[in-house]
Amino acid sequence: MAENTVSRRRAIGLAGAGVAGVVGASAVAGAFFADKPEKTVSSDAISDAVPFQGAVQAGIVTPAQDRLHFVAFDVLTKDRAQLVQLLKDWTDAANRMTAGKDAGSIGATQGILEAPPDDTGEAIGLPASGLTLTIGFGPTLFRDATGKDRFGLAARKPAALADLPHFPGDLIDPAISGGDICVQACANDPQVAVHAIRNLARIGMGVVSVRWSQLGFGRTSSTSTSQATPRNLFGFKDGTANLKAEETDLLKQNLWVQPGDGPDWMTGGAYVVTRKIRMMIETWDRTSLGEQEDIIGRTKGEGAALGQAKEFDEIDLVSKNGEGDPVIPVDAHVRLAHPDTNKGAHLLRRGYNFVDGSDGLGRLNAGLFFIAYQRDPRTHFVPIQTNLARLDAMNEYVRHVSSGLFACPPGVTGPDDFWGRALFA
Repeated sequence: MAENTVSRRRAIGLAGAGVAGVVGASAVAGAFFADKPEKTVSSDAISDAVPFQGAVQAGIVTPAQDRLHFVAFDVLTKDRAQLVQLLKDWTDAANRMTAGKDAGSIGATQGILEAPPDDTGEAIGLPASGLTLTIGFGPTLFRDATGKDRFGLAARKPAALADLPHFPGDLIDPAISGGDICVQACANDPQVAVHAIRNLARIGMGVVSVRWSQLGFGRTSSTSTSQATPRNLFGFKDGTANLKAEETDLLKQNLWVQPGDGPDWMTGGAYVVTRKIRMMIETWDRTSLGEQEDIIGRTKGEGAALGQAKEFDEIDLVSKNGEGDPVIPVDAHVRLAHPDTNKGAHLLRRGYNFVDGSDGLGRLNAGLFFIAYQRDPRTHFVPIQTNLARLDAMNEYVRHVSSGLFACPPGVTGPDDFWGRALFA
């Protein structure tokens, strides 16, 4: 009876969209070894479920949904077995919620009146909304801030999970940075994403605590060629040159951890870097259109690289204008972030806009919650961000205020598997 009760969200979701239109982890099951592009479909209007199980975690190359709730947890328990049990419980709940079901087998309304329900209930009546849940493990899970190996994992820490350096201009707040474990919830309905994180936090009470979390809206990158390029809060198209799910050769080179890269438990996974980037909105809004375009290196309307006509025309980093200066300025953001400027390194970005009210001085506390997946931060994010931090003209208008780095293992492949099983084996 309980199973029939808690599957009501999936039934509603099926009325809104067909199952065949969804791309999940199973669609990229062999992506880190694949030779042929995978077929993907935009999830912009998808209300149905994205498969949870697969060789890689959903929520990485899955077509980027419109809403985000990202959370970092600190582990409270010192008991390894208790932590492992929580990961098993979380996996079960994630499997259920991404399918449009309640977090627990009893549900929000069918339990006994004398006990709390095993789902919080705010998603009753809502479809699955393309929900994906993606987990990662931070450096402090392997050794905490005091250097203690709480769970016997220190020897299994990947070298690629080395702490990020301090970059020029960083104003990082430790209270909203780092964490032992992260979970990224993406969906096409904000309530579905918030419901998922709320229930994981509820299940983990006493074992983990929320260190920080971030809500996001309006994806700032496209992760599939089927998606239109979105705009960030500066009004420019963002993610034109982002890695796409269909580019399997580039994904193999730049995204998925390959055999021999590090410990076996990370093969088929990826590393994620998060950065909360405050945008100085009011200052930017008083900047001339021409200067804005020079700072970005693209036109504001079409999104074309300067000197080109269309958004997807190839960027020309060589040509000069009539005055002998590069058509794309030397300190333009697109030049400094381009793979040709960074030894071919690509990032798969799936960031989100945020507005966290005001700062008390009449200015919007708004910007970009940057999320970037990659094969190795030491060869991808770190050199790219070093380049940007030193030279980017955009630095006058942005402030990096939080930072996170997490190792995201491969996907859950069957009923006996769970998040982190290979790490704790």
